[in-house]
Order: sequence, then structure tokens, then C-alpha cells
Amino acid sequence: MPNFEGTWKMKSSHNFEELLKVLGVNAMLRKVASTAASKANVEIRQNGEHFYIKTSTTVRTTEINFLIGEEFNEETVDGRKVKSLATWETENKIYCKQTLLSGNGPKTFWSRELKGDELVLIFGADDVICTRIYIRA
Repeated sequence: MPNFEGTWKMKSSHNFEELLKVLGVNAMLRKVASTAASKANVEIRQNGEHFYIKTSTTVRTTEINFLIGEEFNEETVDGRKVKSLATWETENKIYCKQTLLSGNGPKTFWSRELKGDELVLIFGADDVICTRIYIRA
């Protein structure tokens, strides 16, 4: 089983502002969020298939706690409440489908994959993909 555990710091981010645009975040908030998120730190604790992931920026801190294969409640990057289900897509990749609890909006998901010494985080909203790469701190 892959070891996601540790503290991760962002190495690069691509398409984050475009993702926020598709999610309906206004221009001023997109700018603030993009600047803050460019210095995101991620802490992952893992016990088998149980994960705790804390993402911290200067503007916002989010925490999720989940077990692979069991639904859990989560908020999207723009604050919408969703029901999420994380599964193993490959040996080193977790894929999480998100379903809105109310209202309409883009179809969203995230994935986290270990590639060598890097953690690759993908956020998707409809056809827009944001890729963020982290290295162990």
C-alpha cells in the first residue's frame, strides 16, 4: 500500500484560477484564493485505508477524514456541500467523485497520486482540470 503520510508543500499549480472561474467564484475572490493557495501546505495522516488530509493556506484551512470505499461529507473548493466517495483508481492513485447535496453546479472530483517523491493533486470541474504538484516538506 502506498504511503501518502507526511507534510507536503506546493511545488507548482496549473489552472487553479480557471477552475475557480468554472465554479462561479468572482474575479476578486479568485485572485485572493489563487495567491493564498499558491503557498498551500498539506498534512496527510494515513492508517491503512483511513485518511486525514488537512490543507492550510493563509486564507482558509480545510480538513477531510475518510475511509476508502465509504461515502463522506465534504465541501468543494468554492464551499458547496457534497457527498464524496474515494476509491483506488490505481495502486498509487485515489480518485474521489463528488455529488452535490443540493442545487446545480459543475460535476466535480479530485484525485491524489504518488509519483516518485511527488504528490499530484488533480481537481476537476466539468471539463476544466487543475493540477497541483507537492513535494515532501
